[in-house]
Amino acid sequence: MADQKTTFALCFGNRGFFPGSLMAQAREELPALLKRWGHDTLVMPADATRHGAIETPEEGEKFAAFLREHRGEYGGVILSLPNFGDETGAVAALKDAGVPILIQAYPDNLDEMRPELRRDAFCGKFSVMDVFCQYDVRFTALKPHVVHPSTMEFQANVDLFDRACRVVNGVSGMVVGAIGARTTAFKTVRVDEVALQHASITVETLDLSSVLAQMKEVRPGDASYKAKLDALEKCADWQHTPKGAVDSIVKLGVVLDDIIDEYKMDAIALRCWLELQEQLGISPCVLLGELNDRGIAAACEVDVANAVAMHALSRASDGPSTCLDWNNNYGDDDDKCILFHCGPVPPSMMTCKGTISDHAILANAVGEGCGYGCNVGRIAPDDFTFASMLTDAGKLRFYLGLGAFVEEPVPDDFFGCAGVAHIPRLQDVLLHVGRNGYRHHVSVTPGWVGDPVREAFERYLGFEVALPQEGHGHEHGARA
Repeated sequence: MADQKTTFALCFGNRGFFPGSLMAQAREELPALLKRWGHDTLVMPADATRHGAIETPEEGEKFAAFLREHRGEYGGVILSLPNFGDETGAVAALKDAGVPILIQAYPDNLDEMRPELRRDAFCGKFSVMDVFCQYDVRFTALKPHVVHPSTMEFQANVDLFDRACRVVNGVSGMVVGAIGARTTAFKTVRVDEVALQHASITVETLDLSSVLAQMKEVRPGDASYKAKLDALEKCADWQHTPKGAVDSIVKLGVVLDDIIDEYKMDAIALRCWLELQEQLGISPCVLLGELNDRGIAAACEVDVANAVAMHALSRASDGPSTCLDWNNNYGDDDDKCILFHCGPVPPSMMTCKGTISDHAILANAVGEGCGYGCNVGRIAPDDFTFASMLTDAGKLRFYLGLGAFVEEPVPDDFFGCAGVAHIPRLQDVLLHVGRNGYRHHVSVTPGWVGDPVREAFERYLGFEVALPQEGHGHEHGARA
């Protein structure tokens, strides 16, 4: 389910009294390496400027015009410094790029330090970063300070930058569907829509009654009905599910797909109880898992904030995301807990095909047989990145961390889809969650992608990020 890798616009910095002959080699090798790693590139024609690079403000304006001409075709810019580079030309070229910028500087070789060969990009990179800061041009700079494009270190840098670009471009301008009103009892998932809009995140709200009305128009003979039924049968074992519940779940899935398409939603947060159980005898959990596996972040309980976090995580990773409860301790192990939800975990994150069941917990409120749609199973062992979000005084605040689902067993009679999570310094994480007013939900995605998510959030999107595992991030009550 990996997102398409970012297309990069390439900009080459030059300074006249350093060897311009180095530009031709860089213009040849950098696009070739990026193509090998799965990235398309946009490069200004070599004859557009001297050496096909940027030195003067006039040359910078030519590159800026090149970017405007290709707006929407690239998701990030790599500024490569084969020699010292000129900071004035670079800022003219990139101050209005509108996407993340990675600065890469070539290293010098100790046996090539003669004036006609030495690069001095080690020093020039500081000058570029200095002037970028003065002009408030946001950029990414990674370790090591200078790095040759052919190295594994640079490949790792490109991978991090690619994922950060995907987060920035995916979150800025995203649309979240809040489908159904927040359940009265769950004040824990309240969110400030205006704060989200100021962060270029639009929330589209729909009443659940309109969804139920649209379901009546769906017919079993419709192509969309048949396609949805086929997709859901691949997700789980339905042999114990009443036919009426299957029919209602399929119809709900068709309507949700139509709504997502109509409003161009990147994520949804659904009111999932108690109307669906009381009126239709179903739970929508398996539908949310199927959406998550398609890359459409789908959160339970109208948790719009975690729908945003889920979308960001899935953009950074090569897999889907899911929303889970901080649910249970795991014996007396301070660094382990059980993460759980009723069954919206994407099938690709489960150990095997789940089983559709009644909602064993809500049965206490609505009666048995009124909540079919939970996809019961276990979360597969894997590394994961976790995050959650809240809005506070007009700001978006996140925490981020890393953990791993491990093979320790969850009791057989434990309802829903769960996994044992090993999270270093878990008790510090839990204190941070509680003391700062975060919700009981946490978003997770496979793989350790915390660095690119943090880069995107802090450097480009302007969000507040806490790292409780590292002791970074102030407590709410102690903030200035």
